Amino acid sequence: GQEGGAVKILTAEAMAAVDRTAIEEVGIPGPVLMENAALGVVEALAERFPEAGTVALYCGPGNNGGDGLVAARRLAEQGVGCEVVLLSGSGVPNTPDAARNWDRLDGLELVNRVSTGRDSVVALYLSGIERAGIVVDALLGTGVSGLLREPVRTAVDVVVRAREAGVPVLAVDTPTAVDLTTGEPSDPVVRADVTITFHRPKEGLSARIAKLLAGRVLVAPIGIPVEADRV
Repeated sequence: GQEGGAVKILTAEAMAAVDRTAIEEVGIPGPVLMENAALGVVEALAERFPEAGTVALYCGPGNNGGDGLVAARRLAEQGVGCEVVLLSGSGVPNTPDAARNWDRLDGLELVNRVSTGRDSVVALYLSGIERAGIVVDALLGTGVSGLLREPVRTAVDVVVRAREAGVPVLAVDTPTAVDLTTGEPSDPVVRADVTITFHRPKEGLSARIAKLLAGRVLVAPIGIPVEADRV
């Protein structure tokens, strides 16, 4: 990816509109965009944290979590061990693209995957975060707003504690839970060392408090063409 500073800055709503246009009007499949986003995550990890070792990926039930699931598969294909925790009350992702990529992790060497809807810190720690070289926050992305619900709230607490213990954090699209339009955080909120956001810089990440929470912001292209970027 490239560091922020592109001419156009998008709100969360504008980015959602660009995604819809790319998929529904231009005809780029959603899974392709997810694969490209995950590639940006993997490249950022290799560039910024080359000696990290095992990667713990905390994935929410939506497409932000799906980006994390694809990143885990790509990392495993490169020989990197991954501890994947899916936070979903139903035990599976709630979008088709994310669900497909959750299934693709089943039985994959170097991937230990756990699904939990529980709000137990102990259960989450047992997934291997204490052994991780870095944590990937793929809990909530563009659509985050308002107070966090369980089990994501407890997952944020776990990520916060891990960083306080010295484990670096890379956030996918935005630190959970920073609003990408206003930059306002919820409580609790992830503080990242690096945030990789997609396609364009986001308005919320330019706010003062969001800058502190996001750390170094990188912008990764995901293959959205000019004709989809009309906002």
